[in-house]
Amino acid sequence: MKIIFAGTPHFAASALQALLGKHQIAAVLTQPDRPAGRGMQLSQSPVKQLALQHELPVLQPLSLKNEAIQQTLGALNADVMVVAAYGLILPGAVLAMPRYGCLNIHASLLPRWRGAAPIQRAILAGDKETGITIMQMDEGLDTGAMLLRRACPISGEDTATTLHDTLAALGASCLLEALELLEQGKLIPQAQDDAMACYAAKLQKSEAGIDWTRPAEEIHRAIRAFNPFPGSVTNLANVPGIKIWRSSLQSKHSGLPGGVLQVGKSGILVACGIGALNLETLQKPGGKPQPVQQFLQSVPVAVGDQFT
Repeated sequence: MKIIFAGTPHFAASALQALLGKHQIAAVLTQPDRPAGRGMQLSQSPVKQLALQHELPVLQPLSLKNEAIQQTLGALNADVMVVAAYGLILPGAVLAMPRYGCLNIHASLLPRWRGAAPIQRAILAGDKETGITIMQMDEGLDTGAMLLRRACPISGEDTATTLHDTLAALGASCLLEALELLEQGKLIPQAQDDAMACYAAKLQKSEAGIDWTRPAEEIHRAIRAFNPFPGSVTNLANVPGIKIWRSSLQSKHSGLPGGVLQVGKSGILVACGIGALNLETLQKPGGKPQPVQQFLQSVPVAVGDQFT
């Protein structure tokens, strides 16, 4: 099939990689290069980097609403546009251009977790499973008809990083399956039940602070969901802004929320509103994530200390 591909981050690059050699990529749409890193150097998106490696034509418009880019896309006469975490709104004129319309790879089991951060919100909510939905795009926010859904479990150890990688691989395989069924005329659109929908709002840095009065299970989910961004943050005496990257539940312990109950080679045990958390990987301001033994060498912690 002749495809226009639209995507930006690593999640999308996995899908583009799967298409290479199997379908004709007429053009690749991705976000404009933007400053990144400490030096704020212009950085190409993972999708652009992959496209250039394979000498694919790359388009980086600031918007898809202007007539010039719409004429460019229309002239490609694509069978379908595949969209994965692109980051720009597709106007109705663009949605209607390809013969089969525009297919979106969404990292949840729609209609649950429509929106920008479905992976993190699923972990935060304590969902036991998530998955991939291949959706026929319309002008709503992830409201289009579902064409293919595949579920996968969320383990108690999954972080946003590990679940992202699992879903990126699943999304790529689902896309190939959906395109094959599309060519065969075997994809059956299924309308979403709006009454079952919920919204996965974009993550904010303001969510990162740990509230130790919350149950340990909730804090543990937040630590996993906010890895790698924005990172769960707490304060200790004169060391503000400590990030917690890995923890484990210790439900049999209790004490004043935020209070240090034990300190050892396996972690720093901290009381929560219900239960306790063992902090295993931490990062001091300006440092790198460290196993607890290394962290304690530069940030002494004792029983009775208080995290806030």
